[in-house]
Amino acid sequence: MTRDEIYEKLREYLEDMFEVPPELITEDAQLYEDLDLDSIDAVDLVVKLQDLTGKKIPPDEFRTVRSVGDVVDRVHALLAA
Repeated sequence: MTRDEIYEKLREYLEDMFEVPPELITEDAQLYEDLDLDSIDAVDLVVKLQDLTGKKIPPDEFRTVRSVGDVVDRVHALLAA
C-alpha cells in the first residue's frame, strides 16, 4: 500500500468509526486534541489497522503517535518492514 492509500483508509476509519467530520482530518490533525479520540478509540483504531495490514501492531509503536500523519507513517513503515 502507498502512503496515500493508507491515509485514505485512515480517513475512512476516522469518519465511519468515530464520526469525525472529514474537514477536520488532515495529516497535522492531533488525534486526541483535534479529533477528540480517547485511549479506547486508539485501541479500536489499532485493531482496525491490524485487520487492514494483516500484521500485529505492537502497542509500543503507537504510544508516541500524536497526529494523523504519525499513524500513516507508522503503518507505512510496518508494511515496508
